[in-house]
Amino acid sequence: MLNYIWAFMILIGVVYGAIAGKMAEVTNAALDSAGDAVSLCITMIGVMALWVGLMEIAQKSGLIAKLTRGIQPFIRFLFPRIPEGHPAREYIATNLIANVLGLGWACTPAGLKAMEELAKLEEERGTPAYVQEGRNDKRSWEAVEGVVGKGRGSMTDVSGVVDERRGKRERVASNEMCTFLILNISSLQLIPVNMIAYRQQYGSVNPAGIIGPAILATFISTLTAVVYCKVKDRKRRV
Repeated sequence: MLNYIWAFMILIGVVYGAIAGKMAEVTNAALDSAGDAVSLCITMIGVMALWVGLMEIAQKSGLIAKLTRGIQPFIRFLFPRIPEGHPAREYIATNLIANVLGLGWACTPAGLKAMEELAKLEEERGTPAYVQEGRNDKRSWEAVEGVVGKGRGSMTDVSGVVDERRGKRERVASNEMCTFLILNISSLQLIPVNMIAYRQQYGSVNPAGIIGPAILATFISTLTAVVYCKVKDRKRRV
């Protein structure tokens, strides 16, 4: 959808430039913007290399492990149904720590691994849509039949859809997946590395001046996310 939006905006700009007789300005702006994009990418690569390197040092020194243990009570509060010692807990903690430090690039691998482990957790629970193709899991079918009370032609569960006639399995995100995604998007940040780099690239007098407002804004967004997730989780249990 975004591709269509951007294409539409570019088309409008070109058409307007042609009608207004300003095609030269449109062409110059396109070339200048292309150059700025390359320059910005180089700047961001340098910033990424610096912070990912620091993250690697923190991990090897044991700092990340200590922080991970330190936020386990928070993880337990938000994800009470994830068993103690499950790998998903560690990946979620690593992702949240990287987000707090403003390392958006470094948190992505941990976030993907967390989602993979949460999917495996749903498979272990016997959620029908997450059971591997071709696996005859009697518990999964019994769970679906118990909830829906229909034959195997088309069975629906709140956690997923299994349609044998078409041979398709449609997955629905679990409660833990939704909570993790919302928390990840709200993204409490103490050091907004991306915004500082952007402001410096475009000539800001005080690039780090965004730190205070960013902490306040992301704290409110994260607090709202936590409250929302707990309210929805309580309604789901009721």
